[in-house]
Amino acid sequence: MAEKKNAKDAKKPMDAFADKPVAIQESIDMENNLIATYWLKGDKSYDASLVGQFLAIEQTTGTWVPVPGETPEIRAGHVAKVIGVYEAPFYEYGVPPEVTERQCIMQLAFPSANVEDQLPMMLTAIIGNISMVPNFKLLDIRFPKATLDQYNGPKFGPDGWWKILGLKKGRPLLNNMIKPCSGYPLEVGARLFREAALGGCDVIKDDELIANMRYNDAVKRVKAYMKIEKEVYEETGEHTIYTVNVTDRLPRMFDLARRCVDAGVNGMMVNYLAVGPEAMRALADDPAINVPILAHMDVAGAYYMAPNQGISSPLILGKFPRLCGADSIVLPFSLGGKGIYMHERFMTTVRNLIYPMGKLKATMPMPSGGITPANVSDIVNALGRDIMIGSGGGIHAHPQGPKAGARALRQAIDAACKGIKLEEYAKEHEELGVALGVWGKHTDFKVS
Repeated sequence: MAEKKNAKDAKKPMDAFADKPVAIQESIDMENNLIATYWLKGDKSYDASLVGQFLAIEQTTGTWVPVPGETPEIRAGHVAKVIGVYEAPFYEYGVPPEVTERQCIMQLAFPSANVEDQLPMMLTAIIGNISMVPNFKLLDIRFPKATLDQYNGPKFGPDGWWKILGLKKGRPLLNNMIKPCSGYPLEVGARLFREAALGGCDVIKDDELIANMRYNDAVKRVKAYMKIEKEVYEETGEHTIYTVNVTDRLPRMFDLARRCVDAGVNGMMVNYLAVGPEAMRALADDPAINVPILAHMDVAGAYYMAPNQGISSPLILGKFPRLCGADSIVLPFSLGGKGIYMHERFMTTVRNLIYPMGKLKATMPMPSGGITPANVSDIVNALGRDIMIGSGGGIHAHPQGPKAGARALRQAIDAACKGIKLEEYAKEHEELGVALGVWGKHTDFKVS
């Protein structure tokens, strides 16, 4: 009986629309497709729906010319489908003669079977060859639950940072990146680490420009800095997490990361776009890497900065690093410092890091880039307290030294949490007053 039933099912006619590279949203199984949203601009003669169908075939089952192996059955299971084209403005009766270019938002549904749990294949399918189409940008991806469930995401998340430090939530964490960025010997770094830790930095990270260098070995840094961490804890009662930069060629990076853990490090950093998000994912998924991972954003601008090409920042700085296990990520702060970033994009990126996303833990945002005490209240007002604030030069260039620079940032954090104006708080806190006398805000934007 079972054999007869299977034979009958095998002869069941295929849905008349199943092999078409176009559909309506209601005909798509959203839980078995990734929904990619794009921006597209073209000549007034373009039919964006037809362009989209060509792209859908190009990125899944076919190529620029029909090939015999691309059967209706193969298309039915694997072809992407255009499920929405929304022109702006949305012409209904005809394109006005004065219009020379048309813009639209386009959505394509990609069968999740084409990409499985592989971010490289996801990127290859969704923005691979078509990344070379002019005036074409990937804006967002909607992941079905079954796809999200194949990613472990952050191992520690925001709560992990607090737990390692032995602190209760209540204020932003302070992260310092040692400056100068590179070129210094271990002895210099150790002195700066001690000063920053004594001043109250919760996390101290390597700059992204120094990793395991011949002139400054990463494992030796770990041993020296973690010895200092214990000494500072005995003096102040406050722990410090050191995120050593393990960025390196592959697979050597994985060996370096394990050696740093064996040497006693309690955190690590990786330039995740430079080595590839999947390389960071391998670190996060490795049981031997039992420390939180800080993802650095360098190279991100090459993906998102062009307004009419590439991949949007909420994906590059938000969803992708979270999928691949970043427990925190460095972000360019949009209301001050030296970061060049629109505030609405910044906030969308942050939501992609902290809002519910399947079973994935959140990734702690770390606004950074030219941050001084003058920026702290804006950061707290925009993001709240369950964050990390990064400052490098704003600590090490303090006229009274790095220890005072760290104290000034901690004082600014305290003032923001208490709702006290910095200028008022600075009257009774010398380090903060000196810092405010040196640095003002680098922007005219205000947080509403």
